[in-house]
Amino acid sequence: QVQLVESGGGLVQAGGSLRLSCAPSGRTFSAYAMGWFRQAPGKDREFVATITWSGGTTVVADSVKGRFAISRDNAKNTVFLQMNSLKPEDTAVYYCAKSRTVYGLRSAGAYDSWGQGTQVTVSS
Repeated sequence: QVQLVESGGGLVQAGGSLRLSCAPSGRTFSAYAMGWFRQAPGKDREFVATITWSGGTTVVADSVKGRFAISRDNAKNTVFLQMNSLKPEDTAVYYCAKSRTVYGLRSAGAYDSWGQGTQVTVSS
């Protein structure tokens, strides 16, 4: 199956910005919806954002709406998560995932390929 690799995580001060990238190997994902999830220590994996295969429709979680944006460059087979106005509660491991279909859903069970995760830490 497709392999996904995230990059761009790190330590940032509250109010700062980061852009995460997700690149595939072994198979392109241009025709599939993509998603971003995050998981903080001791908590369940949480939906962050999803984007359709065309990039024409995006959905973001209420907790990050207005601050985060998901996008994709199908020519480069890369998906991005732009994170602005970061807050300490955004601290988590962020995962890129490929949907089973062209439609992005909020449930982690709807995704069949996952990256290894990248740590995002926001200090106050």
